[in-house]
Amino acid sequence: MKKNFSKKKKILIGIISVILAVMSIASFVAMAVIGNILDTQKEAERWRGDSDMKFSQISCYLPADNKVQLQQIFEFRTAMMTKFHEAALDVDNENTLFVDAWSTDGKVNVSSSLGKGEVRVTAVGGNFFDFHPLRLLNGTYIYQQDLMKDRVLLDEDTAWLLFGGIDLEGMEMRINGVPFVVSGVIEREQDFASKKAYTAGMGIYMSYDAYKALNENAAISCYELCMAEPVKGFSVAFVKEKFPINGGDIIENTQRYSFGRLIKLLGQFGSRSMQTMGLSYPYWENAARCTEDWCLLLLFIGMFSAVMPITVIIIVLVHYAKAGKNKLSDDVFPDIKEKTQEAIRVRQRKHWEKKNEKRKNK
Repeated sequence: MKKNFSKKKKILIGIISVILAVMSIASFVAMAVIGNILDTQKEAERWRGDSDMKFSQISCYLPADNKVQLQQIFEFRTAMMTKFHEAALDVDNENTLFVDAWSTDGKVNVSSSLGKGEVRVTAVGGNFFDFHPLRLLNGTYIYQQDLMKDRVLLDEDTAWLLFGGIDLEGMEMRINGVPFVVSGVIEREQDFASKKAYTAGMGIYMSYDAYKALNENAAISCYELCMAEPVKGFSVAFVKEKFPINGGDIIENTQRYSFGRLIKLLGQFGSRSMQTMGLSYPYWENAARCTEDWCLLLLFIGMFSAVMPITVIIIVLVHYAKAGKNKLSDDVFPDIKEKTQEAIRVRQRKHWEKKNEKRKNK
């Protein structure tokens, strides 16, 4: 009876171990999937393309009372090119060594012949839509190199408010009474984190220069950069040294979901959500932090679930190692010894017979 109970116990432990192992593997797979859903975190991968050069994506978020102006961005760019030159990188191809974007947000009044309302505006500069490849439903993005700064990109809700449709490229509208032309219509991100993070309602995207003309107090609250990484840590060290962060937050997006960073965040559990820098993250950063939290949870579940299966595997391996050692000592080694001794005896006997035969022949 005791033997049967012991056998049932071993089977139960085996079943539980298999279930926990599956749970652990599923947690790590889910963590990898969630860590890959946000396009806003993949600019380094997109910008690198087939190049052998590594790149790092970095985001800088400025406090509400200490934002930066465009001139400071240009000064930072100059310092960056000097750093590339010191690192012996090819400054003749500076357009391939980095890509950047800047933005801020606010509220504006929009109107057309069919409707009007107050909407959220994201004023953008640089290659903003490289970092934020929102899906176009109609038209084109707006670009820093556009000669005219009167083009505006609408989200789907604003398009329906103002025009009752989305096929709007070239249509005229007004922002705070100033005429603008619709560049296109975008669809908001459909992943669970962005949906949860974006709570601003209807919105538009316009040139930072145009928004600055409407609101002279506007300043940059977010700067995003993807730059060459000749050695590990080169980019983030340079940004921390040269960018006028003014007490804000610098985040290296490229390593955001790495095992090392997630383990570090686990150690900050309880204090990570405390915001003491007086800044407000844009929705895409809040979405990234949401996915980080899910990855932290899945990492913990995956590691915790793996403890018992790994322990059982080690115990089984040790058991079989000991059993194998005993088998060698009790069966294999004696058998080998006996066979070796028998082989020696046979060889000695043959040698004696051969020697004895020679004597007889003499």
